[in-house]
Parts: sequence; structure tokens; C-alpha cells
Amino acid sequence: MKESPLRSVEDIRPRKGLSVPIVTVLDEDGRLLESQQRAVVRHVIQDGYGADIVFAAGTTGEWDRVSNDVRQSVIQVCAEEVRKQNAGRTLDLERGVESWGGVTAPTRHETLENLDFALQCGVDAAVLAPLSIRDVSDPVNFVAREVADLLDARPRRIPIYLYDNADIAVNPRIPHIRTRQVKALSRLDFVRGIKVSAPRKVLSNYTRAAENFRERGEFGIYVGSAMLIFDMFQPRVGWLGRAFEHWQRRGLRGGIVSGVVSGPANVLPREWARAWQVCRAGDAERMADVRTVVDAFRVGTHSAGGRRTIACLKRALVSMGVIESDRVAAGTPELARPDAERFDATFERVRALAEERIGAPWVTPSSIHAPASEVLS
Repeated sequence: MKESPLRSVEDIRPRKGLSVPIVTVLDEDGRLLESQQRAVVRHVIQDGYGADIVFAAGTTGEWDRVSNDVRQSVIQVCAEEVRKQNAGRTLDLERGVESWGGVTAPTRHETLENLDFALQCGVDAAVLAPLSIRDVSDPVNFVAREVADLLDARPRRIPIYLYDNADIAVNPRIPHIRTRQVKALSRLDFVRGIKVSAPRKVLSNYTRAAENFRERGEFGIYVGSAMLIFDMFQPRVGWLGRAFEHWQRRGLRGGIVSGVVSGPANVLPREWARAWQVCRAGDAERMADVRTVVDAFRVGTHSAGGRRTIACLKRALVSMGVIESDRVAAGTPELARPDAERFDATFERVRALAEERIGAPWVTPSSIHAPASEVLS
């Protein structure tokens, strides 16, 4: 008799390090440009100096502004390219990059359809934002019943990571998943962690409760408001400072915080990989150097006519020769003149600052492999 496939994923440890919520490269009609999407995947991986996780169809990927066909296409393309890049790094299999698919859609039917599709594509994990699904009123019931039933019916299970982000919550009166709900969901063997894009106070609620989420092994918490890691891991001096640090960072060591999720790492993957590395090490001097660089980029995206982060990311990738199209999805704020020129100047200064304050090998080079040209009409 054929041996039944392993049904539990509770022994899978959450991947540590840098998660890059990858941008979705679109043509003027909102269709995916496949070769350019693959180029972005290669860019963020940086031959092992960049992303540990490539997260497709997330917020930075404009998941709520593209069609479901595009969501599925970007999940498939990114999963394929990650596998290809891992296969080319045979001497470093232990540090293989993981592909995570964002399966959230406006309806529960599309969300389950996307999860099933992601399984077929061979992703390493799926990311689910239950508060962003219009017809899901009880996230615990939805995951414990419908998501679990789908996974049980398939020969292969994958970890599910929850996604907590008030900016995409359907009901503004319920901006975050309650900690008791996360605890309930963590009892499911396939729910392995949560990505939290929220202020420090909200993040602290999860980290303080995280020990109670670990009945089935390690439960990963990923910091979605990326700049927070500099404050979270900042060393303090003196006995009072150390006591405050112990209280403030209780639960942040010991593997509970698994990684950082950075949208700007689409453009600066090496710099953000370095940021995670030096923050975890508590290297205050190098933390200050890296923070100067990544904060200069953050300020530049905000000063370019308001919050136009996604448009700035795509424009920067064009300037680096990674992609050729900087089009954003309908509904995403565009970057027009003179803001575009102002951002270009800022980005040049950021690149120079990275060379000065960080240095090789942690400065992302411009692409040496331009993407194949595609018709943008």
C-alpha cells in the first residue's frame, strides 16, 4: 500500500530574515509582464545577498487593484523563478529562498481558489489577510473550516501565514486580528505565523502574547512596518537602560520575531538584508549607518508628492535597469513630473549614501541583465 503523504506542517520552522513583498510589473492594460517580473525576482534575491522570502501578490504587489488572473499569474511566475534561482545555487541549498503567495482576494471563493492555485504552483507558503475578505465575518471559522478543508483535500499541505494590516481591512472598526483569534488559529498545525504591518504598540501585543502561540512549535512574527526593527533592536546602556530594554523587548529575542517585511527592499535588497543582519546582532554603529540610508529612501518616497511608494519603487527599478515598465495599477497613486524628477535626484543621493555608509557587498548594484523587451500595448 502506498504510504500516505505527510499531513502535518507543524515541524516546519518559519523562514528567518528578509521578506520582500514584490512589486507586480504591469503593462498599460494592467496585464503582467512576465519576463520583467522574473527580473525583479532575480534582483531581490541578489545571488544570496538579498531576500530570504519572495512574497508575491501582497500589498506592495497591488493585490487589491489587479484582477484575480493577474494575482494568480504573479504567484506562478514568482514561484517558478524562485525555484529556478534555487536550483542554480547548488552549493547553498540550506539558504534557499522561499516563495510565498499572497492568496487574499475580495471574496472567500476567490481566496480559496487562489490558495488551491498556489498549491499547484508549488509555493512554499501562503499569506492570508482574513480581515480583508468582504464576506468573511469570522476569521477563525473561515481558516479552521474552509481553509483547513481545502488543505485536507489536497496531497500537499503548506504553511499559512496570517497578514494583519489595518490599511486593507474591510471594516475600519476592526483594523487588527485580535490576539485571542491569533492564539486560536495558532492551534492549527498549518498556521505558522503572522505578518504585522502596524505601529509598535500593536506589534507589541503580538510579541508579548507570542509565547502562548507556540503550542505547536515556533510561531513566526514578521515586522511589516520595517523601520521598527531599528528601534526594537537598538542596544541601551546602563543598568536602567538594560532593564528598560529587557522589558521593552521581552519576547523579541529567542526566535519569536522571525524577520522583517520591507517594500523598499524591492529596490535595495542588499541594504535591507544588511539591516536585518546588523539589527539582530545589536551592532549599534552599523545599525546607524544602514538606517541613514534606508530612511533617506523612505523620506524620498514620501516627499515625492505624498505617499507614492509603489510608483517610486517601480521608477527606481526602471532607473536601475531591472524593468522597463513603471506603470501602476488603476487606483494606485502615480508619480508625475515634477515629483518624478525630484524622486530621481533623491534616489541618486541614496545610492551614493549607500556606497559611503554601507559599502560592498551590501550595496545593491544596477541590473547587469536587462529584462527582455515586451510590447507594452
